[in-house]
Amino acid sequence: MKRKKKKETASRPQAADLLLLGGTVLTLDDLNTVHPDGAVAIQKDRIVAVGPRRAIERRYRSRRVLDARGHLILPGLVNAHSHVAMTLFRGVSDDQELLTWLEKYMFPLEARFVSADFVRWGARLACWEMIASGTTTFADGFFFSEVVAKVADETGLRAVPGQGIFDVPTPDAKNSAAGLRRAEKFLADWRGHPRITPSLFPHSCYTVAPETFRRVQQLAARYDAPVQVHLAESQSEMTMVRERYATTPVRHLANLGVLDGKVVAAHCVWLDEEEIRLLAEHKVSVVHCPESNMKLGSGVAPVPQMLAAGLTVGLGTDGPASNNDLDMFGEMATAAKLHKVHTLDPTQIPARTALRLATRGSAAALGLDEQIGSLEAGKKADIITVATSGPNALPAYRPESQLVYATRADAVQTVIVEGKILMERRRLRSLDTEAIRQRCRRFQRQIAAALPD
Repeated sequence: MKRKKKKETASRPQAADLLLLGGTVLTLDDLNTVHPDGAVAIQKDRIVAVGPRRAIERRYRSRRVLDARGHLILPGLVNAHSHVAMTLFRGVSDDQELLTWLEKYMFPLEARFVSADFVRWGARLACWEMIASGTTTFADGFFFSEVVAKVADETGLRAVPGQGIFDVPTPDAKNSAAGLRRAEKFLADWRGHPRITPSLFPHSCYTVAPETFRRVQQLAARYDAPVQVHLAESQSEMTMVRERYATTPVRHLANLGVLDGKVVAAHCVWLDEEEIRLLAEHKVSVVHCPESNMKLGSGVAPVPQMLAAGLTVGLGTDGPASNNDLDMFGEMATAAKLHKVHTLDPTQIPARTALRLATRGSAAALGLDEQIGSLEAGKKADIITVATSGPNALPAYRPESQLVYATRADAVQTVIVEGKILMERRRLRSLDTEAIRQRCRRFQRQIAAALPD
């Protein structure tokens, strides 16, 4: 009788907090394992099992079950470079070259309108857009970074906000010294948060002096914090850095001794082979922002060469004022197609690579790959489900191809971060969308009245 009792106890299902059952699970693990009739079991904030539905149902029981039949189940998308509060500047100035766009429009508008309240509502709008389009983690570089962190925390998203640091006055600091003081307080206040990774954002080589870059690196080393920076984005930047320092942006930062594995460099459009090797040797991560680079006429980053050199490359949208959205599905499709036409080689950046750039690649670029980016036992439960019943999803032969080349953002049905459901059947749970609409209209009227002719 005792042996029989032990056998019954051993076969009893384990308790889970949430089960996703019946969809096609794309794990994006090292083997790219796919479970056509799969399931994911979640306990608290982590995945405890991924596999065939029948096996998961035998092993686990939960009061909360999501029926994912007819859906793709995959890791949440990771937007590795953005300026989320700039949603409130979406469309104020299009069809401009980067420095003209910055100096004539963005910098003056930021000086006039950006405040803690502006950032709060812009970030809320961005979080609404990102959740609705399947992004579960975002990196951000802007001002009032503590406000971005608080909004992300309240919303339930995972974020890597970066405190903007310039050598000129900004909306939240009179100079770089004040910016660094704000940054240190931000790092100290948010250190150890389970979903918010505070970081530093020295804007670029043309807005941040050499000594400021060195101080940023010292501060980052004390707090083990990521450092986000715009790097080699446009020809005008290349010209400006050559005139000031007689070198290129990548070599300039290398000469300063500030390139290391904590640096996350956005854009990196204008690199030569030596610079690609230099970034790889210093373990710098790169974030590819194809739509923003295309729209600003900045050029095409040499992503295939970066990947071949062993660089960690992620994918980002950049800010909504230069993209003009935060849609990572669109970004994946653009990345896959851009490099095909640029190289005249249709094998460049295949669908699988584009999908991994937006998940595992971006997670690794932000130093979060041990927590997120794939669906594996022990990782954080950051998961999305995507419907496959729309006309553009039928018939479906290869899930990765479907996601990159055919899926629209509104096919995302469920969004989960750390085991908590942020959106179910396209209903958001953590945001007052009508309040966001009303405040956005108020900001729109104010900003429109100030725009140059």
